[in-house]
Amino acid sequence: MTTVADPPVVTVDDPPKRRRFPLRWLVALVGAPVVFGAFALAKGVDPLAMYADMLASLADPTQLQTVLVRASVLVLAGLAVAVPARAGLLNVGGEGQIVVGAVAAAGVGLALDPRAPGVAVLLVMFLAAMAAGALWAGLAAVLRLTVKVNEAISTLLLNFLAIDLMLLLIYDPWKDASGFGQPTSRPLADAARLPLFVPGGVLNVGIVVALVTLGIVWWATTRTSWGFRLRVVGGNPEAARQAGLRVNRLLLSAMLVGGALAGLAGLVHFAGTEFQLRPGMTTNFGYVGFLASWLALHKPLRVGLAALLLAAIAMAGDSLQIDAGLPAASVNVLMAIVLLLVLGSRRRA
Repeated sequence: MTTVADPPVVTVDDPPKRRRFPLRWLVALVGAPVVFGAFALAKGVDPLAMYADMLASLADPTQLQTVLVRASVLVLAGLAVAVPARAGLLNVGGEGQIVVGAVAAAGVGLALDPRAPGVAVLLVMFLAAMAAGALWAGLAAVLRLTVKVNEAISTLLLNFLAIDLMLLLIYDPWKDASGFGQPTSRPLADAARLPLFVPGGVLNVGIVVALVTLGIVWWATTRTSWGFRLRVVGGNPEAARQAGLRVNRLLLSAMLVGGALAGLAGLVHFAGTEFQLRPGMTTNFGYVGFLASWLALHKPLRVGLAALLLAAIAMAGDSLQIDAGLPAASVNVLMAIVLLLVLGSRRRA
């Protein structure tokens, strides 16, 4: 009796992955100053002197602290876009979610800070802000899953509703009676504010909150089954559904987490910098965070770098108006040039 041996199993090793230098970042860092310098030159401004003034402004220690404070909010705002993007969702509502997070935090502060310890008030403010942001983003998710309303449209429209809600509160029920007629809420008690690293400085523990959150989001999206399922759904929802994944639940969870992160950004900005609600307090953090996420291609750790870059551009941009005499909107032109060069230099697979 003869036996027939099984045919040998031939395995094909995957080709080794090459670590490529991020060319798009090199193009942006080199090309953006050149393009913007041409724009400044057309306005009669010396580009070299302009950039020297911008770098000099960033060398100031107080200005550097301000950059980090702004970056801490932008990191959270960028993550609020990056997490839903992993599931193929477009969250344009970071601005509104930041506003409702700040509103929820202010509501808790107005109710509790005269009577409760500052640490307890701050903890409840954290929870309230994240819950409010998640709820606001959840509205768009429910509309997407039930009546097929595109989340990009619904989140964008919810931004305006959030701002109107804040204005309604600070113009009447929450208006500070001692605010000289200005529509603002009562200032938050000192004990309920985010602690400063240096007395008299501006850098607060919000930067620690942002960095810890950045690490948690990176771990959750790259090292857990939930993060893997989000990527599967974002790649091909129908295939994910056929594979037995609960697509609707995953989409809902991604939007809720994104909204909670934006609400946390609202808390950090309110309790760390503003201390009271006022019109225009968010200064387009949600939209700049959206740019940061796209610059980083929705990868959490890169979102931190993109947020720091955009924060530095925004703060150094003050010298564009003061020293160079360019319009205040020039900093937005510079951000747009960076974004277009990064996305335009991305090679298709």
